[in-house]
Amino acid sequence: METTPLLTPYKMGEFNLAHRSVNYGSISFLTLVPTITLMYYCFSRDDNLRVVLAPLTRCRSYGNLAQQHNALYYQQRAAPGVLLIAEANAVSETARGYPNVPGLWSEEQVEAWKPVVDAVHAKGAVFFCQIWHTGRVSPTEFQPNGQAPISSTDKQVTPQVSHDGSVLEFAAPRRLETEEIPHIVNDFRIAARNAIRAGNKVPKPILNSQASKEFFFILEGAQIFQTVLSICVCMDPKNCALQAEVIAAVAAEVGADRLGVRLSPFADYVDCVDSDPEALALHVIDFMNGLGVLYCHVIEPRMCVNENDGSLMIPHRLLPFRKAFKGTFVVNGGYDREEGDKAVADGYADLVAYGRLFLANPDLPERFRKNAALNKYDRSTFYTSDPVVGYTDYPFLD
Repeated sequence: METTPLLTPYKMGEFNLAHRSVNYGSISFLTLVPTITLMYYCFSRDDNLRVVLAPLTRCRSYGNLAQQHNALYYQQRAAPGVLLIAEANAVSETARGYPNVPGLWSEEQVEAWKPVVDAVHAKGAVFFCQIWHTGRVSPTEFQPNGQAPISSTDKQVTPQVSHDGSVLEFAAPRRLETEEIPHIVNDFRIAARNAIRAGNKVPKPILNSQASKEFFFILEGAQIFQTVLSICVCMDPKNCALQAEVIAAVAAEVGADRLGVRLSPFADYVDCVDSDPEALALHVIDFMNGLGVLYCHVIEPRMCVNENDGSLMIPHRLLPFRKAFKGTFVVNGGYDREEGDKAVADGYADLVAYGRLFLANPDLPERFRKNAALNKYDRSTFYTSDPVVGYTDYPFLD
């Protein structure tokens, strides 16, 4: 066992991210429904944990409802003190951008999330929910009568090539009218409230904000859940009014000390680019500081090539945001164990979020602790709808 910066003590607001070394074993799925606590574990020693499950869309919530296999997926990755951020939940029917994503706009969806939350909490993990609005990325089939999706612009997203080589086409959006804005803000407020209700507890929320001009909102939440909001924000500070309204509305609903914001200022997917991303992110962070937001979760730019040896490396462009934000700072994007340790040791981050590594290694914190080999992820199954393959079938160490 190695002592590693990723496993050093940390307390995020009222959340003590304490972890214990775990020995896992299998338990029959059917005997545990609906609690879905499907792995037993024995504690061996106390640690604290700075490893976070990043929010990952997996397209496996049929009918926009959380399912039993979703409960198993999150329960597998839960352990005492581990912070998990759930995949994005649509704030309304028209907010959906992809098939089989969960939502939090209806009573049925609140009830569907409850056994998932119970399963995670039974393992002692901290669970945050993400909520979103995908704006102009939403297909017309998710809109009333096949209407155009809404956005802050009427500019159409250019065709995008997916990882499997297929080309994705997008409909021309409709520019949101001023009088419609309060309805969008209210959708986020209601979804945040529903996230809390799904947890049967007073949760801790987090705001996740992604930088973009095309109205792509997301909200994450914790201990459904404690709630987290992710919103795509325009890089021009004078155009941040809508984002500020959403953040303020959710903070008023759940408390800023239970809210975290996720920023993706360097995002370059679905035409999410801006001329001065650093200026916008700092503008939003200043607003967050004024509210007392719990944490800021920021995504690194895409990996770049090391000129010395041709290897891929993390750009490490988040230091200005780290210095500006007054709360807990979470980094995400291309990190492995070594890079995560360095980020924490250097004071570059308080917590490190992992996506692909965590989805492929349900016991990732334990593997980091033992410096064990990692399962390789299968990119072809990231967004398929199979409830098992590429979802709950990745093996544990033991």
